[in-house]
Amino acid sequence: MKRAAWAVPALITSYALLGLLMNSVGTVILQSIAHYGVSKPQAATLEACKDLSVVVASFLFATALPRFGFRRAQIGVMLAVAAGALAISFANSFWAMQLFFVLVGLCFGIAKVATYSSIGLVRPDPARHASLTSLIEGVFMVGILAGIWLFGWFIGQDMTGQGWLGVYRVIAVLALATAVLWWFADLDESAAKAAQGEPGTGYRDALALLVLPSTIAFLAAIFLYVLIEQGVGTWLPTFNNQVLHLPSAMSVQASSIFIAALAVGRLSASGLVARLGWLRLLLGCLALIAALVLLTLPTTQGLHPRANMGWLDAPAAAYIFPLIGMFMAPIYPIVSSVVLSALPRERHAAMVGLMVIFSALGGTIGSFITGFTFDRFSGQTAFYLVLVPLVLIALALVRLERLTRKPSNGTA
Repeated sequence: MKRAAWAVPALITSYALLGLLMNSVGTVILQSIAHYGVSKPQAATLEACKDLSVVVASFLFATALPRFGFRRAQIGVMLAVAAGALAISFANSFWAMQLFFVLVGLCFGIAKVATYSSIGLVRPDPARHASLTSLIEGVFMVGILAGIWLFGWFIGQDMTGQGWLGVYRVIAVLALATAVLWWFADLDESAAKAAQGEPGTGYRDALALLVLPSTIAFLAAIFLYVLIEQGVGTWLPTFNNQVLHLPSAMSVQASSIFIAALAVGRLSASGLVARLGWLRLLLGCLALIAALVLLTLPTTQGLHPRANMGWLDAPAAAYIFPLIGMFMAPIYPIVSSVVLSALPRERHAAMVGLMVIFSALGGTIGSFITGFTFDRFSGQTAFYLVLVPLVLIALALVRLERLTRKPSNGTA
């Protein structure tokens, strides 16, 4: 295999591994409460350690990555993850976990900018760009699923209260192997480097992009999408337990249907976007999400707890509602691809930095709004609110399509 051919497997592998780590925070929160004796508010700081670090990394490093090099950044990220994972496998304390998730957030922020900026280097034409973006985001979800079962196996084997930390030794080996994969990969980054005196690096370019109408429409769609995804994903286990009255363990396990649906949706969209066109595909997905919400949530009214409920006699909503993930899945990668394909490659890093920042803000706000509504009103009301951002996303997508359809002059 030529060295250039290693780039795509390296992109997929590193992004999936970071997906595993980024979405392990819920499991680690449970373990921290059980084994470190911290309160729920204290344990919740792990989420902030992760998300705020993503924003910081995107803000500080996004515009500098083209000069440093995307491949070098990916190697550095994987080596840092390997070292951190190995250290945390021996450091049995909550403050060490907080530091580790700060590291994970920083590494993810850097790697996401490098990953999305590199897609245009290996797949420059719009159709193949969208296909690879969907594939990478789909494998990201596969990494999350793998993490759920990997952590679950180690927790199930833990007899001492700290044996579950052995999972991080496995992660350290995987990260080191991925760093080696990147070492052998060859990535031509010349197109990503701005010409002397032209925009493309620095915060001025990010600010210049921020005022473009296409950027505003794009960031609005991304913000609203992540608001929905995190709101549903974070509170689905609680919805399963308190509204559908599933047993606690089953509530968590059933929430993995949502993650699996996201993975299937993104992997499927990789082939559909070229056939249907991105706007038609995404508007259809939004309509199907709304239909599932309106058809499923009414069936959850008036349910009562039942003894010994299992998979065979669980409410149908436990299986049907999480399938909205299949139709949500294509939105994020395809919209990102549309905008990046319309920009010169030297401006991708600045745009991805903005994308990561608005994604993190959307996720934090979405989780808060859903939780607040769930607490003050009901789980059904919290999930019915999904319909509002769905309409706004549709409007943003139509606006974005009109703007990106115009002949490009290098400014999107």
